[in-house]
Formats: sequence, structure tokens, C-alpha cells
Amino acid sequence: METTLLVLWIVIGLAFIAAGILFCILPILPGPPLSYIGLIVLAWARDWEPFSARFLLIMAGLMIFVTAVDGIIPLFGARRYGASREGLWGSVIGMFIGMFFVPPWGIFIGAFAGALIGEYLSGKRGGAAMRVGWGIFIGVLAGIGLKLAYSLATLVFFVRGMV
Repeated sequence: METTLLVLWIVIGLAFIAAGILFCILPILPGPPLSYIGLIVLAWARDWEPFSARFLLIMAGLMIFVTAVDGIIPLFGARRYGASREGLWGSVIGMFIGMFFVPPWGIFIGAFAGALIGEYLSGKRGGAAMRVGWGIFIGVLAGIGLKLAYSLATLVFFVRGMV
């Protein structure tokens, strides 16, 4: 492949990875799949030399796992801290609303506030409702951390694959 074209594909792959990292924090699009596409772009541009098929399959499996688990981790945090059905639904609705009104912090604030409101609607008050909100907050942070770890790892592999 011509050098100018190779550089263009590398920049496109890097843009996918950068977008993947950004969308780990701003959940407009799923970040890990975008980061994975960056690896595929580099592999294709370099005639599949930098990465083996086995490596790409393992990274695809990890990407699917991380993306799936990201939606489940906050629920585990909520359940561990005694969330009611109303608290869970409140956190999901709050996270969705917060994402649009105060990005990126609205995800955390919305999930916490939604869980709190949901718990109050279910009859829990004070410390019990705050505990559930805290559990959901921790779960959201853990999910973001997991996604960021994957996407940052793809960046490291991408840079190593460019050499």
C-alpha cells in the first residue's frame, strides 16, 4: 500500500480508537466496539501483519464481554446495596436523562438521583435510599473503568502494531 494511503488509514484507525475512548465516558455510542474497529482498520491497512487472527478474535470476544457486562455492573451494584425495582428503573431513567442534559456528569448524577427518587417512591427513606444511590454510582464507575481499560489497551496494541 502506498505510504500516503497507509498514513491515512492509520489516522482513520486512530480516530476510531480515540472516539472509542471518548464514548466510554460519554455513552452516545458504545466505545469498545469503536476501539476494536480501529484495530481492524490498522490490520487491514498493514495487510493483516500486525495482529494474528487469534489475537483479533480474542479482542473481539473481550469487546463483546466488556460491552455486555457494562450494562449489568450497575445492576449488581444496586442489588448489592438493596435496590428496589423502582430504584433500578429510576437509575436507568435518570442516567438516560442526565446523559442529555449534563454530559458526561449527568450519567452519574442522573443514575444517583433517579435511584434516590425511585427508592423514595418505593417507600425507602434517608440512609437506605442513599445507600442504593451509592451502589448504582459505584456500579456505573466500575463499568466505565472496564470499558476504558479495554479501549486504552486497544490504543497500546494499535501503537505497537504501527511499528
